[in-house]
Amino acid sequence: MLRIYLILCCSLASFTVNAGSDIWLLVDTKARQIEVKKGDQTVETLHSIAIGRGGAGVKTHRGDNITPHGNYKIGWVGEKSSFRRFFGLTYPSIEDAEKALNKGIIDRVTYERIMTAHQLNQIPPQNTPLGGQIGIHGLGNANAKIHEVFDWTHGCIALTNPQIDHLSQLVETGTVVKIK
Repeated sequence: MLRIYLILCCSLASFTVNAGSDIWLLVDTKARQIEVKKGDQTVETLHSIAIGRGGAGVKTHRGDNITPHGNYKIGWVGEKSSFRRFFGLTYPSIEDAEKALNKGIIDRVTYERIMTAHQLNQIPPQNTPLGGQIGIHGLGNANAKIHEVFDWTHGCIALTNPQIDHLSQLVETGTVVKIK
């Protein structure tokens, strides 16, 4: 088991999270907007975002359709996503892992894998009982009218295609994303 873990850990080394610029994102799930921040100053605001079908809060398991509250970084960028672009977040965080371990949602081995990834500034495992593949993405070929009417994602934050294209000019791997 340890050998498999070490191989997995080493294979993720190429996905190291880079240090971001001083730009960061504040995702306000109640106001349905993303503030692009530089320090304490809001540089611009992207309105009319969509979140998970289950709302926002504490994500307890894969498939709960909840957008997690917490502090993350952009861990990777998928330029060839079916949602146009995908900014993958470093979910689950250390805090997510601690809560899940205390509630018995994940075991000690999974907790250690998540902790180690964060300590090494890497993407945490995306296949845990907490779920994974949480990010900020565009619509791709999805219906823009549905996006305007209700929250439709499985826990991600969705923007229109022009918004995600614009955001890609402002953020990079390592950019801090705070979801409240």
